Amino acid sequence: MKLTDVGFDVVKSPRLIKLIAFAFLSISTIFLFNHFSDSFSYPSLRFPVSSSSNVTEAIQTSDTESAPPPLPVPSPPPPQRPRLKISPPPLPPTVVRTGIVDENGAMSDSFEIGGFDPDSVDELKSATGNSSATSVDNDSEAGFRIEKFNFCEKTKTDHIPCLDNEEEIKRLNSTDRGENYERHCPKQSLDCLIPPPNGYKKPIPWPQSRDKIWFNNVPHTRLVEDKGGQNWIRREKDKFVFPGGGTQFIHGADQYLDQISQMIPGISFGLRTRVALDIGCGVASFGAFLMQRNTTTLSVAPKDVHENQIQFALERGVPAMVAVFATRRLLYPSQSFEMIHCSRCRINWTRDDGILLLEVNRMLRAGGYFVWAAQPVYKHEDNLQEQWKEMLDLTNRICWELIKKEGYIAVWRKPLNNSCYVNREAGTKPPLCRPDDDPDDVWYVNMKPCITRLPDNGYGANVSSWPARLHDPPERLQSIQMDAYISRKEIMKAESRFWLEVVESYVRVFRWKEFKLRNVLDMKAGFGGFAAALNDLGLDCWVMNVVPVSGFNTLPVIYDRGLVGTMHDWCEPFDTYPRTYDLIHAAFLFSVEKKRCNITNIMLEMDRMLRPEGRVYIRDSLSLMDQLQQVAKAIGWTAGVHDTGEGPHASVRILICDKRM
Repeated sequence: MKLTDVGFDVVKSPRLIKLIAFAFLSISTIFLFNHFSDSFSYPSLRFPVSSSSNVTEAIQTSDTESAPPPLPVPSPPPPQRPRLKISPPPLPPTVVRTGIVDENGAMSDSFEIGGFDPDSVDELKSATGNSSATSVDNDSEAGFRIEKFNFCEKTKTDHIPCLDNEEEIKRLNSTDRGENYERHCPKQSLDCLIPPPNGYKKPIPWPQSRDKIWFNNVPHTRLVEDKGGQNWIRREKDKFVFPGGGTQFIHGADQYLDQISQMIPGISFGLRTRVALDIGCGVASFGAFLMQRNTTTLSVAPKDVHENQIQFALERGVPAMVAVFATRRLLYPSQSFEMIHCSRCRINWTRDDGILLLEVNRMLRAGGYFVWAAQPVYKHEDNLQEQWKEMLDLTNRICWELIKKEGYIAVWRKPLNNSCYVNREAGTKPPLCRPDDDPDDVWYVNMKPCITRLPDNGYGANVSSWPARLHDPPERLQSIQMDAYISRKEIMKAESRFWLEVVESYVRVFRWKEFKLRNVLDMKAGFGGFAAALNDLGLDCWVMNVVPVSGFNTLPVIYDRGLVGTMHDWCEPFDTYPRTYDLIHAAFLFSVEKKRCNITNIMLEMDRMLRPEGRVYIRDSLSLMDQLQQVAKAIGWTAGVHDTGEGPHASVRILICDKRM
C-alpha cells in the first residue's frame, strides 16, 4: 500500500471531520461571546474597555453565521456606536394610606381623609352646638381634646329639650290639636349639664318607691293641690305619698283591676295580657299596681298643665314616657299592646272622623281590649249621652265589639282579622289603609284617618303566653326588613344567649344586685336580648328598649316578646325628664351613630337622663374608647375602660362610668 493512499484515507476518516467541526464551533462561540459582551454594558457592573475592542465592534453579526472572518483590510475605522446606558427604574411614589386597614392588616377607625377647609369646620362646630365645649388638639395622639362642661342655669332643672322649645312653639300656626305638646327640637343642642334640684337625694329603691318618694327630688305641688281629694297624691313632711287611687278609682287601683278582671275573664293579666298602655296616666298608680300582676304597663301623658305627672311616675320606678295624642303617630309599632286603658284621659276620641281612636286601633294587638272609664259611660246628661252614641257608632264602624259595660267602665275588643273590615257596606268610613302603608313607620309620621290592616298571615295575633313568649321567636320576626331571612330565629336566640352570658358576668363581677337597679335604658336594643337577660337573672327592673331609626326596625319583635320600647333618633334628645334612669346601656351604638350624630351631644343627653349615682355601660370599638372616656371625664363622670370576656387583645372594650352625686 502506498503512503499517499494511507494519508488520503486518514483525511477522509469521520474522526478527523468531527474534530475539525468541533474546533470551528468553539472558535465561533468564543467570537460571538466577545462580540456581544463588549457591545452591551450592565447598569450595575461597569468594566473598563480597551481600545482594542473597537475591532470586534466593527464586525457584523451576519458574518458569524458563515466561514471564519477574513483578515482585516486596512481602511479608516468605522465610527464608534454610542454605548447604550440603561438606568434603574424610578422608585414608586409614596402612597398615603387612606383606607381602614392599618399597616398590620387590622381594621382601624383612624385614617387620613385629606385636607379640610377651616371655615367648613367652624360651620360644623356651630351646627353641632359645641363650639364652646370642644376643641381639636393637633399635637395630641388622639387629635381630640375637650373642656369640662359647666352646669346650666337652675331654670332648666326639669328641661326636656324637644318639648320645651318655646321659640319654635310660638311659630306654630295652630295648637288646636295639641301640636304644642309634640316634639319641636331646637337647632342648638345643650352644651351644659342639667343641675339637680336643691336637696336632691338618692331615690328610694323599689318597691318602697311605689308608695313614697322624696319631695325634694320632684318639688312640685300642683298635682297635690289639684288631685289630692281624688286619692292620687299627698305630701307628708319630706315625702310625697301615693295612696294608689285615681280619678275613676278613688278607692284604689287594686280594687279597680279586680273589677276589670271580673268583667273580662279572658284578659288574664300576666299570662295573655303582658303589655299594656295607660293613656293620661296621672301619677301612674294603674301601671304601678299592674306590675304586681306581672303585667308591664307603659304610662304616657303629655307635658301639659299637670306637667310633672310622668316625672312622678318615673321617680316611683314605673315605666313611663312623655307622649301625646295630637297629630303624629305615637312612637310604638302596630299591635304593641294587649290592653289600652284610658281613665278620664280628657281625649275626644271621635274628633276628626275618629283619627285618635284609629291610632289606638293601630297600636292595639289583634284580639286586644280597649278599656274606657269616663263620664259618658255612666252619666245621663244630654251632651254626655251624645258623646256615648258617637263612641258607639265609631267603634261599630271600626269593627270593635262592645264586650261589657258595667258602672263607669266600658270594654271593647278588636277583631282578630280583616274579615269584618272587608265585609262592611261600600263607602263605610273610615276606610282601610292602603296596602302599601307601613303601620310600623312612626318616626315623625302623621296619624292617618284609616283602619290599619291586620296581616293576612296572622302575624302579631298569635303570640305565646308569658313567660314563654320572652324566648319563643315570634312570627313577626319574619316580617322585619333585615338582611337575613332563613336564619332570623337563630340570630335572635344567639343574641339572647350572648347577652345572658354578658349580663350574668356584670351581675357577678360588678355586683348589680347590690346596685338596686330599677329604671334601665338600652339605647340600641336589637331584639331585646339585654332586657330578656335582666329578667331571666331575676333583677327587679324594667327596661326601655330603644330601636334607633338608623337600623332595622325590630320594635315589633320586642313587643311580641312581652317587653316595652320605643323608636328614636339619637341625633336628637329623648322624650323623658332629667334623672330618669339608674342604668344606661349602649352596645355598639357610637360606632354606628358617629357617622351621622355628634358623639358629645349624645353623651350630654345621656347625662341629662341619668340619675346621680347612676351608671353607664358602653360596649364598643377599642378605637373609640379614648374619645368616649375624654367626653365622660369632661361631663364629670368617673370613667374606666375594661376588657371584655374575649380578653385584652379583642377589638372591643367596655367603658364603665359613674355619675357621682
